[in-house]
Amino acid sequence: MEQQHQHKQQQYSASPPKSLMENLLGLVRVRVKRGVNLAVRDVRSSDPYVVLKMGKQKLKTRVIKKDVNPEWNEDITFSVVDQNLPISLTVYDHDTFSKDDKMGDAEFEILPFIEALRMNVTGLPSGTVISRIQPSKQNCLADESCITYTNGKVIQDIILRLRNVECGEVEIQLHWIDLPGCKGL
Repeated sequence: MEQQHQHKQQQYSASPPKSLMENLLGLVRVRVKRGVNLAVRDVRSSDPYVVLKMGKQKLKTRVIKKDVNPEWNEDITFSVVDQNLPISLTVYDHDTFSKDDKMGDAEFEILPFIEALRMNVTGLPSGTVISRIQPSKQNCLADESCITYTNGKVIQDIILRLRNVECGEVEIQLHWIDLPGCKGL
């Protein structure tokens, strides 16, 4: 009797709920590379960190002290259930005694990246550009964004111009992670 009970418990804890896996397309990894010419919010500098949101998921990078050109090189991973959900990014200045100040925000779509992944390209020379997204009034791109086939993987480099602030850009890179057992692309 005792053994049966133990076996049942193991079944539940081993894997995520099936419904989640069935709807999951995979994971998008956002590498938050660096900030460029961010706004000064303290006396001479800022202590910036980035908060990323996708749907109900919300994650943040570490704080970099006194640097308006911070290098985070940090990976933030989101579960993707809806490819049409944009990811929003907000830069904050960490303040010890008061509410952290906003240093601008931006938003980006992952749909073009997912469409490029669905082309299922293989065996191209590393660095081959699969598609390009042009900056427009509808997006926050500071420059053309290229989706490339690099070392056997599809990646997208994005430079975001921050909104609602006097200056600043954030460079990010998108990677895709397929999960075994999920719906996939």
